[in-house]
Amino acid sequence: MFAHFELPNLPEVSRRTIGSALVIGVAALVASFSFGHLLVGVGACIGLGMGTLNFRLIGVSVDKVAAMDVDNPKRPLAVNTLGRMGVITVIALGLTFLSKPLGFGVLGGLAAFQIILIVNVARSMAKAGPMTSVDDVIHANVIDDNEPVVSPTAIEAADDTRGGA
Repeated sequence: MFAHFELPNLPEVSRRTIGSALVIGVAALVASFSFGHLLVGVGACIGLGMGTLNFRLIGVSVDKVAAMDVDNPKRPLAVNTLGRMGVITVIALGLTFLSKPLGFGVLGGLAAFQIILIVNVARSMAKAGPMTSVDDVIHANVIDDNEPVVSPTAIEAADDTRGGA
């Protein structure tokens, strides 16, 4: 479904996501204070912060694995991801058992961060628009050993947008 979209501009997506998370965090604090449930707002800020930290650590992890030049990069990335998700889960559940309002705020903040990230990635993909040439399709589908991996449907779709046969 997304085969015809360019990869999003990651620095722009990152900037918008973190900026939106800050705005949502401040709004959560103000709203929770207004309704007399300050711990929910504090938890939401903690959850948004953990989501932001996780997002930053993903980039660090990918950079480290790329620098290691391993044959199968999926394994170290999977181990790093499982470790991060495990720590986030333990913190979120621990805070939930410690204080329900705080814990549910953390869970809501984590969920809000993921929604913000998805919306910003989708926005960036929609703004970039579909790829229009066969060269774009081939360039976007090159794997590590520089062998192009292009499906016939991707080439046909690119030809259709150019008016080719």
